[in-house]
Amino acid sequence: MKKSEFSFIGDIAKMFNALPHHGFEPIGDDCTVIDIGDEALVLTTDMLVEDVHFLRAASSAEEVGRKSILVNISDVAAMGAKPVATLLSLSLPESAQEEWVEGFMRGYHEVSEREGVALVGGDTTASRDKITINVVAIGRAPKANIKRRSAARIGDIICVTGELGISSKGLVDIMFGDLDTTAARCHRNAQARTTEGAWLGTQEDVHAMMDVSDGIASDIKHIMEQSKVGAEIDTALIPTDYDLRFALSGGEDYELLLTVASDGFESLKREFENATGCQLTAIGRITDGGELRWVENDATIEFNFEGFKHF
Repeated sequence: MKKSEFSFIGDIAKMFNALPHHGFEPIGDDCTVIDIGDEALVLTTDMLVEDVHFLRAASSAEEVGRKSILVNISDVAAMGAKPVATLLSLSLPESAQEEWVEGFMRGYHEVSEREGVALVGGDTTASRDKITINVVAIGRAPKANIKRRSAARIGDIICVTGELGISSKGLVDIMFGDLDTTAARCHRNAQARTTEGAWLGTQEDVHAMMDVSDGIASDIKHIMEQSKVGAEIDTALIPTDYDLRFALSGGEDYELLLTVASDGFESLKREFENATGCQLTAIGRITDGGELRWVENDATIEFNFEGFKHF
């Protein structure tokens, strides 16, 4: 049987676990973390491949440039840190080595300038026919602000920022040739909750946090596994204007999924929305055991949703 992406990653983590980590945290979070005095650096990397993560015919070069950096600094935001630098590597076919890459760099620079993120290195090489993009993102924050998937506690409220499912619906629109729908435009123009992530990093009542890149049906399981807890999610509370399968199984929303102490949730929600202008929605709670239970208005329902699969 072919391995899943997460089984593959788990095998790699086991293979390298006995090697010295030199102060870096092992595989398991959105970023690895290393202490630097009173602060911590967080580092992550992500790759975008033509015809897998973007379609050249459906996205402008500027849009791909913006998306390439935003999906990486979203991981930094999910750790409660502020992005400060990136490294960029490009593998380009001849058809993308002039006008296309110039547009790509304009989009990449636009986000870098807006977020205050330096480009500090990278690499370029040729490819036969497809574009491959790899970004390393670096962030920093006070050590106390760093949020990990392993910090959820029984009784925590499970929350998400913003709305879910629009990017996944947009991908479907694009695949059917509907390039100008609101959802399609959102899919091509990813957003990262950098301001929101840094704010949430300062809050003691925020326990576990990660970004929603593969759909919450998969992403909540990472928090469950790392925290050794269960979860109950009420589908009636999911903030979406689309079919639930887009919100639960679709990828690339890049909203934040977090758990919050139950007695602090209401005040944190008010303060968060006042400070950032972004909504925070409670969708469930952390439970004991290791099961994921789906409910609708408190009644158990049977779902077999899975998030986006990379393999």
